[in-house]
Amino acid sequence: MAIIDSQVHAYEANTPKRPWHKVPNWPAHVTGDEMVAAMDKVAVDGAIFISSFSMYQYDASYAVEVQQAHPDRFAIVKPVDPDDPAVADVIAEWKKTPGAVGVRIMMTKEPGRDRGPTDPGLDRILRAAVRHDFPVNILCWDNLDAGTALIDRHPETRFIIDHLGIMQPRTPPAPPQPWADLPKVLELAKRPNAVIKISGACTLSREPYPFPDIWDPLARVFDAWGFDRCLWGTDWTRAFAVVNYEQAVEPFRRTDRLSDSERAMLMGGACAKAYGWSPKIGVA
Repeated sequence: MAIIDSQVHAYEANTPKRPWHKVPNWPAHVTGDEMVAAMDKVAVDGAIFISSFSMYQYDASYAVEVQQAHPDRFAIVKPVDPDDPAVADVIAEWKKTPGAVGVRIMMTKEPGRDRGPTDPGLDRILRAAVRHDFPVNILCWDNLDAGTALIDRHPETRFIIDHLGIMQPRTPPAPPQPWADLPKVLELAKRPNAVIKISGACTLSREPYPFPDIWDPLARVFDAWGFDRCLWGTDWTRAFAVVNYEQAVEPFRRTDRLSDSERAMLMGGACAKAYGWSPKIGVA
């Protein structure tokens, strides 16, 4: 089975041609070609390329360019704007885009993203996503109560929870209690219209590579959600200051805490099912 990374962010250097909205603590550039090279080095067959909101906001044009250059390696997801009254039309157009497999919303406690579950803009997005058969990626870390309420309000929408639903550090070390929200994540598993990304998990470790302390809490996630609803991912390059790409891949490939069938589902099968997409290489 193909190995699929459920969340990567590639981007160009910050230039007037495509200026960054914000300058994060990421490398000066990780282009689509460079992302493919990193994947090739560790035999990752494909990835879900999430257009970087921090850099490009709602403009997914670079993701489209990269997907066109590497159609067999990437599917693409676009953040959509709940303040745009024409967001349903934006989603309809996105559905026509080659390689487009979903949309993304942010529902955190940060200013501008701190929306309630009855927000009319979110309602517009979720209704349109159902109409166009798109799953909705939702970033609701540090705000799981609101995210859960939104998921409950829209049982017909397919949700993909970003980053375990748990706030993750951009720089080391991990916080003293990195898994404090785990009980809420386990409760969320009862929602049949949601799956969860096991993305960026290595950034929650308080031990050095290969991060052995992640496996006990992850085992509880796997038990609650089932491997067919758990999508492994690196969240690279957001995780750049904590782990390199290889360090985010190899602990999952080499651990003895997963059987071969569990690993195959976690590192590809569940992602292919959730997005309805697989890369064109690495498939028997």
